[in-house]
Amino acid sequence: MRDGGRMSEPTSTDREKKRPPLNGRRALPSNNSNAEENDVPEMDAFGLIPRGFNPKDYLRVVDIHMFKEPNEINKQQHHTDKYYNPKLIVRRGQPFQIQIDFSRPYDPEKDQIWLEYLIGRYPQPNKGTYIPILIGDVLKPGEWGAKITHRENNSIRLSIMSSATCIIGKFRLYIAIWTPYGIIRTHRNSATDTYILFNPWCQLDAVYLDDEKEREEYVLNDVGIVFHGDVNEVKLRSWSYGQFEENILDACLFLMDKAELELSGRGNPIKICRVASAMINSKDDNGVLAGSWDNLYDYGVPPSAWTGSVDILLEYYSSKQPVRYGQCWVFAGVFNTFLRCLGIPARLITNYSSAHDNNANLQLDFFLDDEGQVDNRLTKDSVWNYHCWNEAWMTRPDLPVGFGGWQAVDGTPQETSDGMYRCGPASVQAIKHGHVCFQFDAPFVYAEVNSDIIYSRMGKNGSQVIEKIDTTHIGKLIVTKGVGNDDMVDITENYKFQEGSAEERLALETAVMYGVKKQTTQPTTYQPQKDIEMDLQVQKAVLGSDFKVTIILRNKSRNSYTATTYLSGNIVFYTGVTKSEFKKHSFSAKLEPLLSNTFDVMITSAEYLNDLLDQASFHFFVTARINETGKVLAMQKAVVLEIPTLKIKTKGQMVVDREMSVVVEFTNPLKQTLENATLRLEGPGVLRTMKKEFRQIPAMSTLIWDVKCIPKRPGLRKLIASLNCDALRHVYGELNIQVQKP
Repeated sequence: MRDGGRMSEPTSTDREKKRPPLNGRRALPSNNSNAEENDVPEMDAFGLIPRGFNPKDYLRVVDIHMFKEPNEINKQQHHTDKYYNPKLIVRRGQPFQIQIDFSRPYDPEKDQIWLEYLIGRYPQPNKGTYIPILIGDVLKPGEWGAKITHRENNSIRLSIMSSATCIIGKFRLYIAIWTPYGIIRTHRNSATDTYILFNPWCQLDAVYLDDEKEREEYVLNDVGIVFHGDVNEVKLRSWSYGQFEENILDACLFLMDKAELELSGRGNPIKICRVASAMINSKDDNGVLAGSWDNLYDYGVPPSAWTGSVDILLEYYSSKQPVRYGQCWVFAGVFNTFLRCLGIPARLITNYSSAHDNNANLQLDFFLDDEGQVDNRLTKDSVWNYHCWNEAWMTRPDLPVGFGGWQAVDGTPQETSDGMYRCGPASVQAIKHGHVCFQFDAPFVYAEVNSDIIYSRMGKNGSQVIEKIDTTHIGKLIVTKGVGNDDMVDITENYKFQEGSAEERLALETAVMYGVKKQTTQPTTYQPQKDIEMDLQVQKAVLGSDFKVTIILRNKSRNSYTATTYLSGNIVFYTGVTKSEFKKHSFSAKLEPLLSNTFDVMITSAEYLNDLLDQASFHFFVTARINETGKVLAMQKAVVLEIPTLKIKTKGQMVVDREMSVVVEFTNPLKQTLENATLRLEGPGVLRTMKKEFRQIPAMSTLIWDVKCIPKRPGLRKLIASLNCDALRHVYGELNIQVQKP
């Protein structure tokens, strides 16, 4: 089913029909929904109950205190106090406290009680979905257990330890009391439901991260930065992850239910990442986001208009239908929210000049025609200006030692993996060393950062003549946000060795040995023109203005040459796919011995404005044919126009629970009126997403939007705004504010 279509949600009767009959292989139906539950008997009789039996004669539970407020011990110690959720939320492998009030004082000599944690339907001890906990004297690290820490009057206080490998999700709690005639249980009470999450603070957890600053960034920070633009023109914007906002935790758990991930597999971060990578996009499973890369966003929100993940996840959680529309940074932003929300340390990565290699042969084939221009009929590979994916931190017990740590995971649907659109988790360390035999999808990620570009054209006799091999264009720069700051951190070295180094060649040979195809080209067919160099420079340009492109040809020999030069200017999607050619220019040049020649080509705004796309991204392609030798020089460069920004200001004091004002300003830089513009504003802990429509913004005029809000959380907060209309996209603004305690 394609992205655009809608399917009706299957009804429960449909589901019953769809479920295969139990066929002797399993005694119970599969348990793959955290939302479903079945009744637990409040009285489990051991046989016939005598007439005089009265349950009230035995110890009775009157109340259970969960200490679940944000300022109480459990949420404070478990770093879950930011979740906007009234239930108890704890991290696995770490003790938490509850208090039980009985009808009379508890007597360990004659009263026998235990706790029962259940998840999903058909709970079973061997699947980790039914967990009985007896009260003991000591707590063993990382194993289920409970012990009394305090007894007073009719109450006991318990310290409960969960297993460091237990299922992630929402558990139901019952307290069971033994009597000679049967077991009496507390009745179902949703107020005692307990969410258990991954625990990067616990050494026994598969996602343990040993640096407190990194845990604060990769688990607890609810705002991040997306680097975009292009390698010569890095741009950045903020993204609100909002993993603690109301209903987001339930929305993230719902994704695993929608994917029908067996509950017993939900303690394993490898499985969860792999399933989520498929669920973030709507291809083949009706997942969260429908992608669109064709500049048509009817009946949906253009990718550039989103300011964060919260609206997307909540809309999906309520409608159960894919949300329109996403592109790579939106998929990565939502994926990051999912991972951090469940407690898996995660970060968003941008790879500049990212190869989308259709057949994973580690080379991108660009075919030139007789004139030296790219032949779009034959050229199927593309270079994305940038591509965003995520890294998740975990151990990899399924791989040899040394391949744990950061794992690349990607929710953008590019190619299928095991029959579904998903990618990862692939060990970043394995990619660097070329060990692409290890699951999952390492060859695809390896090609994204390591491919060569081969320019070739058909010779007169039908043979393929290679004009140029560019080994350094792909994976030029790989970056992520700094820990505890908004700096750009270059992590290219995590993915590959220094270009041209002996280690890099070795990693490549290793990758080829492990089955990454690399076509060998006969050296005789490739003899570059060594004595002439070409360079291409593009002037920095603002949207709506003219700018120039400069071509420099240097003749380093003592021969005179003449060159026929073609410049092609294209408006491209950030994925490197051309929308339209807006500039064609050719000229002849005389290249005198040992001299440089400079040629300027003017680009006017009238030439490009009508066809402009979201990201105002251009691609210039220059070829020069040396007439005397028949050799061709080729060069390409991507350029992003400067787009105007939104200004955000605040008025009044910024104090929790007191009203303040946020003012958003925007000046239209174009020589035309902007029609039907939408402004969006959000800030986790300060205000929920707000939207306002503006019918018209006349040329060169300024609009002002004044919003009242009441901040809920103290500390450093970020406000993020975006403006969207058909003629102008990717307009952002942001502001850091310090909210005081009352």
